[in-house]
Amino acid sequence: MTTGGFETALDFLTGEILAGRISAGERLPNERELASRLGASRSAVREAIKVLQAQGVVTSATGRTGGTTVGTGQGVAFGRMLKLHVALEAVSFAELTETRVVLERAAALAAVGGDGLDEVQQLADQMAEVQAPAEFNALDTAFHVAIAAMGNNRLIRDMTIAIREAVADQILQAERQIPGWDALREGLVQEHSGIVAALRAGEGEVAADRCEAHIRGAHRALG
Repeated sequence: MTTGGFETALDFLTGEILAGRISAGERLPNERELASRLGASRSAVREAIKVLQAQGVVTSATGRTGGTTVGTGQGVAFGRMLKLHVALEAVSFAELTETRVVLERAAALAAVGGDGLDEVQQLADQMAEVQAPAEFNALDTAFHVAIAAMGNNRLIRDMTIAIREAVADQILQAERQIPGWDALREGLVQEHSGIVAALRAGEGEVAADRCEAHIRGAHRALG
């Protein structure tokens, strides 16, 4: 039996995942079992699991069917970390915008011929019907994430989610304060339609160019 505290529990769990002995979608043993196995306190095990949750490696749910499961929280976890770096001025909004351009160009190219274009179209149609910045912003995020998901590259998808998560508050605040929001919204709706049209036509380079112009234009408009 291994004995120790927080570091032991964290090293054990990460080691089991890296070695493939715990797979994505698999539920971890409960805190009591892990603590007994490691000779650690339940609080040490709990803190180790919280660290893995913050990293997006595991997710937890309560109730009879709850427990801690490996995987599926990476995008939001990346976003949380990026948001902190933005707050600490370690990463600027402009740098995130440039990174987003690179990612979304790659996503648009990879999306050609992929599944999910109907969902992207539906999101674009819904954005044409809403007025409130908060609702529009949520649909806008879903639109860009859906395109990223079409290419079946999970890292591009998760990094797209992360950047949107990191800048969501600033974008929403700017949208609420900007004069002429209605005109800007109409322009964004048209740009989204143009991106969808290029993807539907199988024109990846055109879609990528339109994504870049869309992102840079919105960045300038929102300041």
